[in-house]
Amino acid sequence: MKDFSKELSFKTSRSSGAGGQNVNKVETSVTVLWPVVESEFFNEHQKELIQNKLKNRINAEGYLFLTVSESRTQLMNKSKAIEKILELVDKALIVPKKRVATKPSKGQKQKRLDTKKKISEKKENRKFRF
Repeated sequence: MKDFSKELSFKTSRSSGAGGQNVNKVETSVTVLWPVVESEFFNEHQKELIQNKLKNRINAEGYLFLTVSESRTQLMNKSKAIEKILELVDKALIVPKKRVATKPSKGQKQKRLDTKKKISEKKENRKFRF
């Protein structure tokens, strides 16, 4: 995991939720902004991956943003926001393995048919005949 936290910028705003009267006075909600295209920590291929996978979180100016208002303190929200955006980008960089299509072997096909036949016979034997 690359630590690109030096490139992050922060905005604060008033948070909703728990905090009592503090909610109306203190800006505890933290929005973290990261310019994806201008990043020096990633190469062009990685930036493209990030832009494709996180396109719903990137605004028109090219900033990846994330808002956190889970905690009552700005400092806690800031550290959670950094942690979450690092994790988000790290997950976006993972390229899934290509699936190789395979066919079942003759033995597997025969085993499946045999078990189907056994179950069918078992159910057939349950029937009452005159």
